Amino acid sequence: MSKHGAYVIGVSDCNQEVCAASGRISTQSGTALEIFERSHDAQKNTALIGKVTKSGHTSTVEHIFFNLAFENVSVAVEQFMIEFRLASFTVKSRRYVDFSTSGYFVPEELDGENKEKYQRVMEALFGAYCALTERGIPKEDARFVLPYCFYSNFYCSLNGRELINVLTAMLYGRGKKIREIYEIGLSLLDQCKQYAPGLFVDFETKASRYTDDFAPVLEWKQPATSRESDGLCQILSHTPDGEKNVARAALIEKYNYAPAEIESILENEDNIQKIMTSLCACSRPRALESYTCTVRFNDVSLACLTHFARHRMQSICIPDLMTASREKYIVPETVKADGEALAIYHRAFAQMRELYGELKDCGYGDSVLIYCVLSGNTLDFVTTMNARELRLFFRLRSCTRAQWEIQNYANDLLFKLRELSPGIFSHFGPSCYADGVCPEGRMTCGRAAEIREKFRFGN
Repeated sequence: MSKHGAYVIGVSDCNQEVCAASGRISTQSGTALEIFERSHDAQKNTALIGKVTKSGHTSTVEHIFFNLAFENVSVAVEQFMIEFRLASFTVKSRRYVDFSTSGYFVPEELDGENKEKYQRVMEALFGAYCALTERGIPKEDARFVLPYCFYSNFYCSLNGRELINVLTAMLYGRGKKIREIYEIGLSLLDQCKQYAPGLFVDFETKASRYTDDFAPVLEWKQPATSRESDGLCQILSHTPDGEKNVARAALIEKYNYAPAEIESILENEDNIQKIMTSLCACSRPRALESYTCTVRFNDVSLACLTHFARHRMQSICIPDLMTASREKYIVPETVKADGEALAIYHRAFAQMRELYGELKDCGYGDSVLIYCVLSGNTLDFVTTMNARELRLFFRLRSCTRAQWEIQNYANDLLFKLRELSPGIFSHFGPSCYADGVCPEGRMTCGRAAEIREKFRFGN
């Protein structure tokens, strides 16, 4: 039987020693190497790390690094994990890999007729995936009928501080209500204690005080059952007078000009544009971080959501997957063009909707119902990014190599931002436009000149 869970496959060579040394360096004499040489006593290290972290100085445990392998866990676990922004992930791609034989997770709470019903529907959904790919539907479009119980495999690397945050959320936060996540958390905690016990001194006491429950008492608790389309995205807020704000930061960083000198320079619009052009061509455009925008993305498929979440330098607020609409789902153009494929596709969502309703009526909670959603079901989310991260976002997601759904969202956002702050965002777009060079090698679309013209400001 194949393994299921998260496994520690690597830890920093110096293990706890560097964490203990970092706890000593601020208060003890000696050079960095001398202090490290005095930090080889495992028992003393464990005691010191526990004392330091208990006092709240948890930055010391950022010096130890863990490599994890997630083996045949549900994609619901994957979604839970990739929302931790200070970790690094590499996931098996559903765009390129055939998932017809990946298998799926069956919650332990299910038994008897309900378990059989669950398995019957899941097998039918994998059958729909196979039927779609056999009809020539690309895997990246067929994947929308995959249920959120299908097995995912991925690697995760993170430092000790973020690991503690992950385990806390698994065991005491939003992961606790999902049995699969909770049990993976217990196993992972036991493994990590073997490598670095000092990190987990008094862990249970500290973690038990954690809460991620945000539930204000409002008169309107129930969300609307339906709404008119609000478009692909809405810019909720952005830095006022953003171009001048960025220009001010650039001039201070580069020349340390006084406020009066800066305002005199910025009276000339040409100077602002020269600063923006130079800054956007720079490899370290730190001043772009002075511009931020908050955006709501509407009706995003769960499959596409993972592409958004992989951008680490953002403040992304994703609703609980249980709020994903079972009624609404994305339909790819490739499926719409094939009548039989379209019938298979709609039937898949109807089957899952029916299963969800029946299991809910039987009294099952989130720990089971979390898996009764398809990758093509949709939800809305909000995120805040600065212009430097947006530059990377558009380079990757406006490119024709990007998955078509996120490409549509990226293009819509880019052209809306150009209306607000053209001095900044007229320079943004896919790499072939922003940098003048396509980085895709053999995978290039071969249409760089056409794409550059499409994104040329003023078109």
